[in-house]
Amino acid sequence: MRQRNRGRVALAMVAAMCVAAALPGQAYADGESAAYTFDPGAKKVSGAEVSTEASALTPGSVYKSSIKRGEKLYYRLDLDDKTNAYVSAVAVPKGGGQVAYGDGITVSIRDNADLQCSSEDARFESAEFPRPIAAYAYRITQKDSSTCQKAGTYNVLIERESKATSASDEWDLELRYKSEPQLEAGGSMPTQAPENWPSASPAPPTTAPQRRSGGTGYYDATSLETGEWHDSIAPGQTRFYRVPVDWGQQIFATADLSNNNASDEYIGNALAMSLDNPAHGHVDDASPLSYSGKPASVSMDPLPPVAYENRYDSTSSDSAMRFAGWYYLSVSLSPEVAKSYGDKAIPLTLRIKVEGTAKKSPYTGDAGIFSVTQDDKDMARSGQSGPEAAESDTMRMVGVAGIGVGAVLVLGLGVWTLLARRRAVAAQAAAIGSNSPVAGGPAGGGQSPHGGPPQAW
Repeated sequence: MRQRNRGRVALAMVAAMCVAAALPGQAYADGESAAYTFDPGAKKVSGAEVSTEASALTPGSVYKSSIKRGEKLYYRLDLDDKTNAYVSAVAVPKGGGQVAYGDGITVSIRDNADLQCSSEDARFESAEFPRPIAAYAYRITQKDSSTCQKAGTYNVLIERESKATSASDEWDLELRYKSEPQLEAGGSMPTQAPENWPSASPAPPTTAPQRRSGGTGYYDATSLETGEWHDSIAPGQTRFYRVPVDWGQQIFATADLSNNNASDEYIGNALAMSLDNPAHGHVDDASPLSYSGKPASVSMDPLPPVAYENRYDSTSSDSAMRFAGWYYLSVSLSPEVAKSYGDKAIPLTLRIKVEGTAKKSPYTGDAGIFSVTQDDKDMARSGQSGPEAAESDTMRMVGVAGIGVGAVLVLGLGVWTLLARRRAVAAQAAAIGSNSPVAGGPAGGGQSPHGGPPQAW
């Protein structure tokens, strides 16, 4: 039994080490342009041109798909009559591909009669350069609505529009399907969006600047909290960050691009900054930043504090501030910058401010991604991405398992040694006793008839 237990512990440690080895590392080097990092756990799924042939998506899952220019692709949802469902799509054009104003995707959810529950666009506008863009659609249940309220089959429709002058390459898609938690039993929430909320920009952070290198996708986005954060960004690159924003809190963000003495050429719409919510639904964009080699700065417009009832606001950016959790900030630098300023990364500063006292969650039980936990706050403080936090947890498990295995092996070795010595003594005593007078053997050798030790000892 002891040997089987030692084997189980050893196997647990080996498994933990394998998990640690399998975790993806940082997929880029600082200052280097890098491709978008997809979630390694994403399942492959193909969109269908015919709705009846659509593949079903599962809540809590991530998928990887693709879409061609002009395509309309269907995916299926099986919904009950009380769960709010959110499906997001991140469209990732090829890095060297050309995009034009108005190119993008539309995501919608529709019932089996093709009535639209909701839709959202993600489009390239004045910042006409390829980069990841995101949008979501949702089915929410409401007592005063008759559309999209029944249980049954629903369709997610993703449509791509690209101008004839744009690159015809397929765009990769990263799809996420999330279910919103149920409200607390007996709890009632306002059915109108707040009309008044603080809209003045707060004072800048007073903490000392620190360096944090952004990730290359939503999956490995670098965690930030209130503070001033230094990074660098190369032409054609997109940096991803995430900030925990709790119920009742507001997020403010500013991006500063440093000077570059290589040129004074004016580049219009050189830097784009975007904010997405915990369900990867688009919140808002900052006005694209122009650049002429001098320090430049751009800020997100003020957004309301996170509140469940924001969903009833007619303004899409305010409506998207509907749940707590990680809010994702992406910053992209146009590849056109390289023509005048070279490929070298330009220093980038982010100033993040989260204002307001956290309020109680309206949900019952564990709210999952729609919450801010102490672990989230710790990750924001340390700057860990999701994969880095998972790797850290795994290594702690390996350490604990290692200590446990070490202790078991030392204890087992001690027991084994003691038993071996006892068996050796017993065998020797038996051999000597077989030659004693008591046993009928010759006299003079063997054990004392009174049970003492062998006379030879």
